[in-house]
Amino acid sequence: MRRSLFQHILRIFPAEVAHNIRLGMLRFVGALPLGKWYLRRTLAPRTNSLEREVMGIHFQNPIGIAAGFDPNGDHLTELASTGFGFVEIGSVTPRPQPGTPRPRLSRIRKRNSLLNNSGAPNLGLEYVMRNVRRRNKFTRNLVIGCNIGKLTTTPPKNIVKEYLRVFRNMYQYVDFFVVNLSCNTAAKQFVPRTREEILSLIEPMFEFRRGQLDYRPILVKISPDMTQEELDIVVSILIETPLDGIEAVSGSTALANEERGAVCGAMLTERALEVVRYVAQRSDYNYPIIGSGGMMTPEDIERMFEAGASLVALSSGVRENGLKLLRRTTKRIASKNLTTRR
Repeated sequence: MRRSLFQHILRIFPAEVAHNIRLGMLRFVGALPLGKWYLRRTLAPRTNSLEREVMGIHFQNPIGIAAGFDPNGDHLTELASTGFGFVEIGSVTPRPQPGTPRPRLSRIRKRNSLLNNSGAPNLGLEYVMRNVRRRNKFTRNLVIGCNIGKLTTTPPKNIVKEYLRVFRNMYQYVDFFVVNLSCNTAAKQFVPRTREEILSLIEPMFEFRRGQLDYRPILVKISPDMTQEELDIVVSILIETPLDGIEAVSGSTALANEERGAVCGAMLTERALEVVRYVAQRSDYNYPIIGSGGMMTPEDIERMFEAGASLVALSSGVRENGLKLLRRTTKRIASKNLTTRR
């Protein structure tokens, strides 16, 4: 995929610095008179044919931003102006988490990939909650998901309590939740993989939701490093419980070999497609799947929809190839009249 001059300039800088420059430029342009109009004019999709309803939620288009891109929800207005169908904020933790020392995001240039050892930095529940409840005319119709993560210092016995705290406090402000079952890249601590461990996290959320007037879908985000047996456990939970869907996949610690962190980007593409295809087939294409991980080009995203994804969440593809990836992709899938199964 051809990169713009701006993208080539950004690649001079370390990956995390380049990402922060992009977000800073996005905010600067959005703050200018007619800035948000300019973002829509130059970046937003030019078709309305991709609107769809997934999990009972109306999406302007099925392509959004994955967790980690705007973890604190600082740039929701600008991202809404660029035309993304949804933004998944987070991972959100109960208290601020600084993450690992920089540099913590590096490029694997020959493989068009990233090694992420960030440690899920975010400013914590209270800060993020203030951001998302400030809806304005630009974000009023933006679908917002909340990815719930855990603090690196949290012992296993307290994880359920921390997940539930974020879930309860964010419930009225976001449209859906993603419970992160993946390992924190900075601390390979307890990762729920058995049926009992996963249910211990999500059943308290189901119970809380039953007492609310509004329904918020709950998904789990799974790792590409899961075995087939572990994937089957997640699919059985999807079919047998009120779980609404699955997001697949996070970064891969297995692909990182001896390096500390998780690999994202092109090295992950085929495994991400394989996992989504497997989950879709095992669930008879009856449940929503958000495809993420390794989506670098319009062709990758098209293949993800063909594999069975209902929605696609981007991060590395936008970091490395720019925000115009959205318009190029929507143009491609609209011209092919590509529709999702759910």
